[in-house]
Amino acid sequence: MRIFFSLLLLCAGCLIVSAQTEVDSLHYRKIYYMGGTGLSFPVGKSKNVLGTKLFSGSAGLDIALKDRRYFLRPVLHMLTFSYDQQMNDSKYNYMIENGRANFYMLSFGAGKRRQFRSLNTYAYIGPLVGLVVEPRGNVVDERVRMSNKYSLTAGAQTGVGADYKFPGFFLGVELDYIHNFRKVEGNPMQFITIMVGLKSDITGLSKKVTDVIGIDTYRD
Repeated sequence: MRIFFSLLLLCAGCLIVSAQTEVDSLHYRKIYYMGGTGLSFPVGKSKNVLGTKLFSGSAGLDIALKDRRYFLRPVLHMLTFSYDQQMNDSKYNYMIENGRANFYMLSFGAGKRRQFRSLNTYAYIGPLVGLVVEPRGNVVDERVRMSNKYSLTAGAQTGVGADYKFPGFFLGVELDYIHNFRKVEGNPMQFITIMVGLKSDITGLSKKVTDVIGIDTYRD
């Protein structure tokens, strides 16, 4: 948590230092695809149920607004954890230890960025909705039959990131704090995620789609 908030403050400081920035020429009327992989760390009481497991991932869009300092950020998070069941489930006759739980969460973030030559720093915040998949097991005919318990959740996310432009792509890193409003095994769910990945320009594809449906979003 201390690392997250330290980086959050550092990035926020970068966002308000306008004297050292240039006019952002990288995001004007642009839409980027972002894909990343990394680790998810449960924090607080989440660690009673979950543990870090390789690997988690994310995929989403960076959509520049008319004022290119601001952007929309829809992202699908695919988080994987080790799982130790804490409470009996009346539908199953055994409890799970060292299992695997998955969180699939779609966030709808908005943020602000600053450009420092080819380096961009940014911060964002927004709500999310998702699906929690918990493992379950029964013994049937002397065999363990595995199944999953599914539940919906809502939550909130905030984060910071930075990326650097190379010819044809960006290389970036993001640090997120995610809070789920639904408890799992009686424990609140809070995560910190670290993702490293690539960002590529898909504006040309977006233009073709809007031309097909008859909406031109690239005019002033």
